[in-house]
Amino acid sequence: MPKGDGKTLAQNRKASHDYTIEETIEAGIELKGTEIKSIRRGSANLRDSYARVYQGEMYVYNMHIAPYEEGNRFNHDPLRTRKLLLKRKQIDKLFGETREKGYALIPLKLYIKNGYCKMLLGLAKGKKDYDKRHTLKAKEAKREMDRALKGKY
Repeated sequence: MPKGDGKTLAQNRKASHDYTIEETIEAGIELKGTEIKSIRRGSANLRDSYARVYQGEMYVYNMHIAPYEEGNRFNHDPLRTRKLLLKRKQIDKLFGETREKGYALIPLKLYIKNGYCKMLLGLAKGKKDYDKRHTLKAKEAKREMDRALKGKY
């Protein structure tokens, strides 16, 4: 199964608008018991989240997972820092690439693959405002061409 396939549970739709995604990496995520139950319900939010290397390990910050309603006292902190499961070579490579100016690791998608929760990370470079406007104009022009061709036939 190619990376990014599986049952999508949360997606960062704003990432492609704010960033140019240059490379994607699939990572496992270390979760607690009630977190996976909440994610399977679709109560995860990737907006404003980012990944960073800290002391040789990869972590994701600001990812919101709502508390599980039936979890009582065993519930988790919704914004806790979660460890990502990657191989050492991948972590070292990503650490080197994010040291360059303007690059960041952005979570793009959270999904279930073969029973395990996975996260698709994107190595991204931030867009300037004029880049965003250019992308929107190109998208609108493509939409207009598709409309014209569809109406013609």
